[in-house]
Amino acid sequence: MTRVAFVTGGTRGIGKAISARLKADGMKVAAGYSGNDAAADAAAKELGIMVVKGNVGNFDDCVKAAKAVEEQLGPIDVLVNNAGITRDGFFHKMSHEQWSEVIRVNMDSCFNMTRQVIEGMRTRGWGRIINISSINGQKGQAGQVNYSAAKAGMIGFTKALAQEGASKGITVNCVCPGYIDTDMVAAVPEDVLKKIIATIPVGRLGKAEEIASTVSFLASDGSGFMTGSTLTMNGAQYIT
Repeated sequence: MTRVAFVTGGTRGIGKAISARLKADGMKVAAGYSGNDAAADAAAKELGIMVVKGNVGNFDDCVKAAKAVEEQLGPIDVLVNNAGITRDGFFHKMSHEQWSEVIRVNMDSCFNMTRQVIEGMRTRGWGRIINISSINGQKGQAGQVNYSAAKAGMIGFTKALAQEGASKGITVNCVCPGYIDTDMVAAVPEDVLKKIIATIPVGRLGKAEEIASTVSFLASDGSGFMTGSTLTMNGAQYIT
């Protein structure tokens, strides 16, 4: 049976690498995106995947996205909650909108999308939910109180939902990438980037494909005994 996977934020960066890998694994893949139509169109053509536009921070958009995927590809078996944004700033200067926008997109989205698929997974007796958190959700980061809080929340979400889904054949796991060689990291000034790499014992940035390989395992039948786990992938920059 061919599985159906939906990857939020799945047309660029880590999300695109995940979409590509799950497609290569033989799954039917849909990738969600919020605004960059050009990147989405390019990903759809390059990877041969379905793309769905919407804001994962909006519940109604998630209802529509899940319905569109199910109508075109079938019920969603694998959900990768990958979409995320940053609105950085020191907390004493942070606006309510900087806080709430990051919480909506990075944390509320886990509820918004997972709620669309969880009942079907329970009925079918199989499901894979994979949440992409961050090293900064584990250790915190100055200037990212909002982002760190949201990403830490994803870890708690993972642990609790894993216990609810375990008897129904549903696994829920979390991946916490460190600094990965994506467009977002490439935008960091070169002198700052050198300082970051200096704190990573393996001496380099991670690759999006490395995160995708881990997601591939978590999405497979062979990962059925792993649930409620948080996988740290940061080149030993932060060890839990």
